[in-house]
Amino acid sequence: MKSVVLFSGGLDSTTLIFWALAQGKEIQVLSFDYGQRHSLELELGRKLCDQLGLLQDIIKIDLRPIVFSALTDPEMDIPSFDNQTKKPHGPPATYVPFRNGIFLSLAAAWAETRSIEEILCGFHVLDSPDYPDTTESFVQAMEEAINRGTKASFGLFRFKIVCPFLKLKKTEILRLGLSLGADYSYSISCYRGQEIPCFKCPACHFRQQAWDEVGEEDHLLRRLRKEGKL
Repeated sequence: MKSVVLFSGGLDSTTLIFWALAQGKEIQVLSFDYGQRHSLELELGRKLCDQLGLLQDIIKIDLRPIVFSALTDPEMDIPSFDNQTKKPHGPPATYVPFRNGIFLSLAAAWAETRSIEEILCGFHVLDSPDYPDTTESFVQAMEEAINRGTKASFGLFRFKIVCPFLKLKKTEILRLGLSLGADYSYSISCYRGQEIPCFKCPACHFRQQAWDEVGEEDHLLRRLRKEGKL
């Protein structure tokens, strides 16, 4: 079965590519340029796709006139991770309203046109429970909506959204990727969008925590050090 991998260029979706290949899936890679301040992840993510000989399409859709988020508005502050501060009720400033719903809708249209029935996502919720568009119930609802709103509704096939990491912690995702030989040298996680991590934002915190817990040096930091950038 052909599958499409939704690839941001971060640690989770990089692991997803190696997981899908290990499963013997015939995959194509789909990324989104949505006006994010950390779009460098797409440029560096292409290096991985080239190394693996994978086809990557990038859909350009500018969400900046539509949504307000610290990930799309350079004037907004990226919050630093502080586990001592009581978080307000609701999603964090780095939440992009309905981003994953938009991505899945576009991915379904893209996949239907290419006769691809399986959409692979690296969503997980244990480390980011305040994002409403990464939950199991959200994925199930989107899968149902896609199957009702595409030619799948005629019963000739059925779309499946597969999220193998949904109930894993980032450390477990990283450990899985390393066991599959994943290369994270070009994966970018930092919300501030620079190749050199800020080491302060939540994304940097959880990434560094995961590397510390698996007991290895971050492949990205190793590469940056070799290139004299760190």
